[in-house]
Amino acid sequence: MTTPFLDVPFLPEEAYVAFLNSNSDSIDSVYFSLPGEQRLDNRSHAYPGETLSHLIKLLAQLAKGHKRYILLNSRFYGTGLLTDKQQLRALVAKLEHCVEQGIVNGIVYCDQYLLQALSNEAPNLAAQLEAVPGLNTMLDSQGKIEAHLAYIGETRFCQPKRLILDRSLNRNLTKLTEISTWCRQGLPDMRLEIVGNEGCLPWCPYRSSHDAYIALDNCNSSDNSEAINQALGCRQLLKKQPYRILQSPFIRPEDIDSYLYDVDLIKISGRNLSSTDLTRIISAYIERSWNGNLMELLDSSNWLAKELYIDNSALSFDFANMLSLCNNRCETCRFCIELFQSISNPLPITNSVTTEN
Repeated sequence: MTTPFLDVPFLPEEAYVAFLNSNSDSIDSVYFSLPGEQRLDNRSHAYPGETLSHLIKLLAQLAKGHKRYILLNSRFYGTGLLTDKQQLRALVAKLEHCVEQGIVNGIVYCDQYLLQALSNEAPNLAAQLEAVPGLNTMLDSQGKIEAHLAYIGETRFCQPKRLILDRSLNRNLTKLTEISTWCRQGLPDMRLEIVGNEGCLPWCPYRSSHDAYIALDNCNSSDNSEAINQALGCRQLLKKQPYRILQSPFIRPEDIDSYLYDVDLIKISGRNLSSTDLTRIISAYIERSWNGNLMELLDSSNWLAKELYIDNSALSFDFANMLSLCNNRCETCRFCIELFQSISNPLPITNSVTTEN
């Protein structure tokens, strides 16, 4: 029997739930956003008209054994949520309802202020939930892991049963093995997780600011962060220098078994993608193979899939090991530039024409 190894986004669609259940042997857990006017996810675009009751109904249809985690992983929140009892109680009430319905094991968080506020306001609720540090807490060292676990211990939340390690470790295999060995010895019951298909720049210089702009959008119910990123951030850089996508710390489906020596779980990113996209991506990772456009597997650079074709099957079996030696001196190395030129080609621009009768 296959050991479940995927942590995947949950979408409130009947057909998507059926797909997850048909692949339940490979899926360990799902993560999801809470519906409502408050934006609590680091990158949430709620389904129009989605309700908590509908979400709970579909989550309850998942095969038994799947862990379920609520995303409360915005970089920060408006002060009202932390100081206004009415706002905080509204969030607590949703979490309590999810616990009562048995559809949540824990929360994924980034803002320690929110974690402490929830613990103070609802200690009994907190004591029933794992607090899992989100990907953007960037757990990339033993010291940082120890510190986060200690700070969780200052609240009433349960210690996490999994840790999501920083994306940079995907390209630092020596450090990944070192941290994995340390965790196995000191935290033997802890499961380790890495993100497989994010597709952003390595050590992205826009990351912290981008997260902050998303958080501001969440506070103000606006949508400016994507436009800012497209005009000034990593999107414009990838547009000018698309070869940089090969430096991204993604993990190809063909390479995941080599990572599963050190970690237990592969996180599939892409909760804002369509169910069609996610079905394709998850299937590729389950099958350990993808013979199409690499860009169609990636999340944050998925927008390039309409403009650029990179032949995933043309990448060699030791691609991950080669990139782990990268010194990011593209002007002298030129490995990624030359490889990119040999396995990629631009796609024709299609213009949709609307004809009126």
